[in-house]
Amino acid sequence: MWASVREEVAMFDRVREDVASVFHRDPAARNTLEVLLNYPGLHAVLFHRLAHGLWRRNFKQLARFISTFSRWLTGIEIHPGAQIGRRFFIDHGMGVVIGETAEIGDDVTLYHGVTLGGTSWNKGKRHPTLEDGVVVGAGAKVLGPFIVRKNAKIGSNSVVTKEVPEGATVVGIPGRVINKPVTEKEKARQEMADKIGFEAYGVSNDMPDPVAEAIHLLLDHMHAVDNKLDRVCTNLKKQGIQGCDEKLPELKDEDFEPVNAGGTD
Repeated sequence: MWASVREEVAMFDRVREDVASVFHRDPAARNTLEVLLNYPGLHAVLFHRLAHGLWRRNFKQLARFISTFSRWLTGIEIHPGAQIGRRFFIDHGMGVVIGETAEIGDDVTLYHGVTLGGTSWNKGKRHPTLEDGVVVGAGAKVLGPFIVRKNAKIGSNSVVTKEVPEGATVVGIPGRVINKPVTEKEKARQEMADKIGFEAYGVSNDMPDPVAEAIHLLLDHMHAVDNKLDRVCTNLKKQGIQGCDEKLPELKDEDFEPVNAGGTD
């Protein structure tokens, strides 16, 4: 008797934590009633808690029925066999698919369109394990029986098929780990970007793409030219030759507005 009471208390504690996690990770959430009525990600998690409990007690047919009903209601498919930790949050949620042998730790966040899928038809472990604090961006596909380590981040629309180190960020197809070393070259690029008054959000190691690489090369070239001109002017002044006092044309922020606006196309 007391064991069942403890289980019920634990269940309500989990529900309170799931509701609280919405407020922690979605600034649009205004009050508890709104969250309970209008967040399909929360509905899917609550249905899964019920279905998983039935699955573990070998009421597998009923568990599958509840998960199918949840999918119809929320657009989120979670197999009742999946193991999900505490404070799990699915933002927006539509199109999320979580396979049978997936394991999810505490404080994990998934966005819409995420798939935690398998790459084999064999029995056994087929789906990924996400450790505590992992964040998976919209549309990402994490496929296979490997581990995404603590606090890792997977970028939107990435396809990940191998283990992700702790705290790493993965982007691209296929997914690749992006490091952010603070090198002298990176400092020089940032100094040049600040100097010309242009802070392109695409110029970042976080989002490597052909445009970003091209801008990196331009900034490297401009920095080299700038240094060379400084040395030439210094030597000319030593020789008593004038001509380096002329100011360069000013670059205004509005000149770069079309570039910034086009970056989101």
